[in-house]
Amino acid sequence: MSIEVKNTFKYYGEQAALNDVSFSIKSGEIVGFLGPNGAGKSTMMKIITCFIPKSAGEVKVCGLDVEEDGIEVRKKVGYLPEHNPLYLDMYVKEYLHFVAGIYKVSNKKEKVEEMIKMVGLVKEQNKKIGALSKGYRQRVGLAAAIIHDPEVLILDEPTTGLDPNQLAEIRQLISDIGKTKTVMLSTHIMQEVEAICDRVIIINEGKIVADNKTADIQKPEAEKQTIFVEFNEATSKNALKKINGVITVQNVAENQWLIEASGDIRTDIAKFAQQNNLLTLTMRLEAKRMEEVFKELTKG
Repeated sequence: MSIEVKNTFKYYGEQAALNDVSFSIKSGEIVGFLGPNGAGKSTMMKIITCFIPKSAGEVKVCGLDVEEDGIEVRKKVGYLPEHNPLYLDMYVKEYLHFVAGIYKVSNKKEKVEEMIKMVGLVKEQNKKIGALSKGYRQRVGLAAAIIHDPEVLILDEPTTGLDPNQLAEIRQLISDIGKTKTVMLSTHIMQEVEAICDRVIIINEGKIVADNKTADIQKPEAEKQTIFVEFNEATSKNALKKINGVITVQNVAENQWLIEASGDIRTDIAKFAQQNNLLTLTMRLEAKRMEEVFKELTKG
């Protein structure tokens, strides 16, 4: 496993920021680490990256203990914190040469050029970091995080301040990186999780409340499901409400309906269509949006 967290606690005074947290992440996984503000996301990431110590438990990166082997762990981890710390008076290329020097990158000049191309900083490379937009500063931070070719990449809100085009580019970059590295990604953008994460870990009030594959965590509950159906001709909301098991009916477009039901009633909907001389053009179970899952698990 690239990251192993067992029974980990972190206290600030008497307050438990992390309360008996356990999970593991293997190589090649892109894992979304989600939770509301103050849930313990950044605290956990700072412990994994050796920025702060844990109060109790066990945390290992690539088999190395974060406290006993902190220097070696740092060599294997790339970290982009939420508040991206940069030297604003340095030029982009100068700063990346500086970071590469800290990590003792052997082919420093070639590696800097590679990073500049990879994160889309070619036109900005000779500017001072302080003159860059927030989105481009994020790119500089990402380049600095991966310049030493780490095995594990920890990204805390990496797409903050990016425009839609930049978002797509950085998401693709993270997806590409995740093919060969372990990526742990914190974000409040649920579409981002759905787009690039293989797995989701949700933390709330310092405790893990969900840990599953992205597709599985979005599966509707057996006792309550939403069904999308499109007929070839019009029907009425009242008629659909009479189908056994229907809870609510919403008309989303011409002849298109979202039906919330107490279970999978697709067979009953098909019978309804047949009885009313309707042709069913489309019918499918709707997966939950990640936003819905997040709210359900963290509300209150």
